[in-house]
Amino acid sequence: MPKPVRSTALERMRNIGLMAHIDAGKTTTTERILYYTGVSYKIGEVHDGTTTMDWMEQERERGITITSAATSCSWKNHRVNIIDTPGHVDFTIEVERSLRVLDGVIAVFCAVGGVEPQSETVWRQADRYRIPRLAFINKVDRTGADVDRCVEMMRTRLGAAPLLLQFPIGSERDFRGIVDLVSGQAVVWDGSELGAQFSTEAVPDDLREEFEARRDTLIEQVADFDESVMESYLEGNPIETARLKAAIRKATVGLDLIPVFCGSAFKNKGIQPLLDGVVDYLPSPLDVSPTNGLNPEGGPETRDASDDAPVSALAFKVMTDPYVGQLTFLRVYSGTMASGTQLLNVSKNSREKIGRLMRMHADKREEIKEVRAGDIVAAVGLKNTGTGDSLSDEKFPILLESLDVPEPVISIAIEPESKDDREKLGVALNKLTAEDPSCRLSFNEETGQTIVAGMGELHLEVLVDRVFREFKVKAKVGRPEVSYRETLTQGVTQESRYVHQSGGRGQYGHVVLKIEPLEKGSGFEFLSQIVGGVVPKEFIPSVKKGVEEAAKKGVLAGFPMVDIRVTLTDGSYHEVDSSDRAFQIAGSMGLRDGSKKAGPILLEPIMMVEVVTPEEFIGEVVGDLNSRRGRITRMEARANMQIVDAEVPLSNMFGYATDLRGKTTGRATYSMHFLRYDPMPSAIAQEVMAKKSSN
Repeated sequence: MPKPVRSTALERMRNIGLMAHIDAGKTTTTERILYYTGVSYKIGEVHDGTTTMDWMEQERERGITITSAATSCSWKNHRVNIIDTPGHVDFTIEVERSLRVLDGVIAVFCAVGGVEPQSETVWRQADRYRIPRLAFINKVDRTGADVDRCVEMMRTRLGAAPLLLQFPIGSERDFRGIVDLVSGQAVVWDGSELGAQFSTEAVPDDLREEFEARRDTLIEQVADFDESVMESYLEGNPIETARLKAAIRKATVGLDLIPVFCGSAFKNKGIQPLLDGVVDYLPSPLDVSPTNGLNPEGGPETRDASDDAPVSALAFKVMTDPYVGQLTFLRVYSGTMASGTQLLNVSKNSREKIGRLMRMHADKREEIKEVRAGDIVAAVGLKNTGTGDSLSDEKFPILLESLDVPEPVISIAIEPESKDDREKLGVALNKLTAEDPSCRLSFNEETGQTIVAGMGELHLEVLVDRVFREFKVKAKVGRPEVSYRETLTQGVTQESRYVHQSGGRGQYGHVVLKIEPLEKGSGFEFLSQIVGGVVPKEFIPSVKKGVEEAAKKGVLAGFPMVDIRVTLTDGSYHEVDSSDRAFQIAGSMGLRDGSKKAGPILLEPIMMVEVVTPEEFIGEVVGDLNSRRGRITRMEARANMQIVDAEVPLSNMFGYATDLRGKTTGRATYSMHFLRYDPMPSAIAQEVMAKKSSN
């Protein structure tokens, strides 16, 4: 039987995402891409709630992206798979999981705002996954737009090496086109037919001198990474466009340079050259490093991006679809899969069978028969596969790197109104937390309330809204609570003995624990230094389990303990009475008793807050941030606005949006993201502990 022919060669495939600070114009840019590539017959607008990619009711009402949406289009005989990610920090898991499976990214920056706080956050995420990037400076038509300032901010704030490939023709409201420094031509939009028509012209005479200077700068930057270009440049020989593009592509894929484009997505200018840049400079699956993982023995395993290699795929998103049930989004790294394929979930060591395969266009589905290396698709019928799980050929298992899921910093209590609602609430929350790993569930046995923890007020607001609307649950929701942490300031050695006799076989567990603080952000560590079998090795996991359980509840106010190391150094056992349970209890008692002597303190989440305000309100804004225990770290004039950066405890930021609107007549905006945990002032810590003990 002849082998099926691949519809798109791997070298002509691009898996890309769009990322940016909120309101930089990612979704608007994506809508234009879909229109110009023929996927959409009309342009959707965020402010009208008519976009293809923001399809959830909550997204259209708020005018923001909440969930990453995948789609696919074609440009110049290349298939481009696109994921549009949220810009709001509360939905950072959507960016994280998208970056994990993408080969390239378009980072969108506002020409007025430049590099904003969430721009930095998503940039660092892309750095961690070593993803090649293009930059698109959007909103060049706005008052105060400055492409060169944006490029400089990329250099200073992000530590990037931006390579400006274009500069605008006309400034602010007179922006009408771009000069392409690579081809040496001007691209001008006439304003008709929604930007689909443009003309390619010679560089205008009044811009010729600027073009020559900027092109020289570009070639100098590229020459640092390409000997052929360097040689031609030094000898004064012309450099053909194709050779220059090849050198830029090589430096982009190698993470040495970031090609920078500019335009105005809302005014339909600059998108076609950006699409050309995706094809010309971002990598195909063949250009990135082979996929690395582990085999069942823990040794290194590698897969090349090839249809002929054994199947390997990563589940990066789970979504409940009202029509087809659970959809599992997969990035296929190698091999070929079809409906009915039997795979191994390597993460859970269980078998899974692929039901149907879908190519997604936001919330629309297109059924396909098979998928191949490089594809991003959704599968129906996977029962036990969750976010971050690896799927592979049963005979050639490979465990791929999973996702880095951030810890939640805020929680709410939710309580059903009736018994029927209790069951529906359980189903709803289980489905929603399966979709979103940055949401955590716990149950307070004393109050009977379910506790939902998330990344911010908006995150939890959207989740609760979905519980009410999609699952028709009636419930009462408590006020948001800050997720504090506990840690220690001193080291101690604690001996703990659990002995229980009640007739017949008793219980005996004896441990000696060394408990010590670690540096900020270290988390929790458990080590064993047992020698000579004074504690049999089969009981050491039980000690660890007991210690971990005690650490989850802390000793001051019941908050999880972080940044500590617990080392099991000694102990003893009884040949008859010792058991897993006895050593688990001894470990738990040891950590609790020892921590009380080790200077325990409460930690609170500190947020990085950026406020953009008109000059006349700067005094009110700074005074208000100071009253919230904020520490101003930077103030900067940008266009006709003032930018204020501050570090503020999360507990003092509830209701800030309303207060800021009131103080600035609705003219200021702000954004914030989690920065770190810091020790709380003792007076406030006492209040928190008193409140916790009274609940």
